[in-house]
Amino acid sequence: MHAFDVLGDPVRRRILELLAEGERSSGEVTAVVREEFGISQPAVSQHLKVLRDSGFAVVRAEGTRRLYAVDPAPLREVDAWLDRFRRFWTPHLDALATEIARGGRARRHDPGSER
Repeated sequence: MHAFDVLGDPVRRRILELLAEGERSSGEVTAVVREEFGISQPAVSQHLKVLRDSGFAVVRAEGTRRLYAVDPAPLREVDAWLDRFRRFWTPHLDALATEIARGGRARRHDPGSER
């Protein structure tokens, strides 16, 4: 499965967001995803399997628990693919940062702005 097919699903993106915060048990992932998306435990398990099979997540056993974590390798591949498009937004973000900095300096130097 192509990386963007995997990432195109909102449930799988949410699972990756959870795993990006740190290793989580399948039960923890299932509880959050069921609450937010209203899907069954078997459906969550299927999404975890897709993430594992596509290389986005790794799993390790700890007793009877299954602990999932992000595998960053596929994300680096996505980042490399996106790199060719960064030129479309980077200058705009740089300009925005400059304007924000200018505004901050202007407020610090304008005694009337501290109301």
